[in-house]
Amino acid sequence: MPIIKGAAKKLRHDRKRTVTTMHVRESTRNVVKAYRKSPSKKSLQKVFQALDKAAKLNVIHANKSARLKSRLSKLLKK
Repeated sequence: MPIIKGAAKKLRHDRKRTVTTMHVRESTRNVVKAYRKSPSKKSLQKVFQALDKAAKLNVIHANKSARLKSRLSKLLKK
């Protein structure tokens, strides 16, 4: 355990942030997987929202979000 007050506070903050990050990452993955199984225009909007949110919160890189959005929108065309 941390001895210094600042280190203890950082540990609490990091744990809180980890929970948030994991929640966003998991929900984004689930939305993408569901879209890949059955692509539709409505679900594409949900995927785009989830990816944009994850990129905004720095859970994933903005370029990764753009790359996934591009690849997933190609699935709708097929």
